[in-house]
Amino acid sequence: MIRPIRPFVRRMTPLAVIATSLLPAVHPVVAQDQVSGFASEPTLTYADLADLSDAASEVVHVRVSGQIALPPERAPSVAPGMVRLYVEADTLALISGSAPLGESVKYLVDVPLDPRGKAPKLKKREFILFARAVPGRPDELQLVGPGAQQPWTPDLEARLRPILTAMAATDAPPVVTGVRDVLAVPGNLVGESETQMFLSTQSGDPVSISIVRRPGMAPVWGVSYSEIVDQAARPPQRDTLAWYRLACFLPQQLPGAANLTRDATSRQLAVADYAFVIRQLGPCERTLATR
Repeated sequence: MIRPIRPFVRRMTPLAVIATSLLPAVHPVVAQDQVSGFASEPTLTYADLADLSDAASEVVHVRVSGQIALPPERAPSVAPGMVRLYVEADTLALISGSAPLGESVKYLVDVPLDPRGKAPKLKKREFILFARAVPGRPDELQLVGPGAQQPWTPDLEARLRPILTAMAATDAPPVVTGVRDVLAVPGNLVGESETQMFLSTQSGDPVSISIVRRPGMAPVWGVSYSEIVDQAARPPQRDTLAWYRLACFLPQQLPGAANLTRDATSRQLAVADYAFVIRQLGPCERTLATR
């Protein structure tokens, strides 16, 4: 049993030394791998992929060429049932990002132990990594969080590419951080009203939502990305970047401080219209831990 393993150990011994030196830098954001073949493995949702893509500066397709399981004393924060691996992998493609990666990359990842309590064998398996480049070390990556190493499949890459393309677009919807101001104004007719919601964003770019009610008609609402509220604005389609920015980051209830309407009736209208938008957006479903 020892002889077949010995050449591998000789080749990987320098990597073990490197792994020890890298541990302080990478440890805080080591990711948990969703290893395929486990019955409990969930299907990643749009929000999962968008969360990972948002956090990553580099998205890389790799094939594992070697691994070392770190001893418990070198990985004291590993959760029960998990093991921390130091992985070396061949770079197959840079799906997104601009870092000058080498032909191979190295990184740390936490993975579930197999039913025998052993580390799973990742060699020759292909993965998509959601990572950040390590400054000054083009052959090292730092995974962004739970689920940042995902088994590569053509379907996963096909689902991922439109998200990355949308995020890289010059007209990409800005990151929404909250609700700034909401104003509801009743109309002249019973059942007529208009509510305007102005959102706060990470970049300061404008995002607003308008809800118009007319007697005997279903409410009409939409999202605008300009300083002027667009009456022709439409709701975002589910599982798009515009939908994700709203459904996954707006609070479930209208913050009282954002409601600028004075009288009680109009304030209730603003609350009701906000709740209507949240219902229309639907739940932001995630299978991975939030960032």
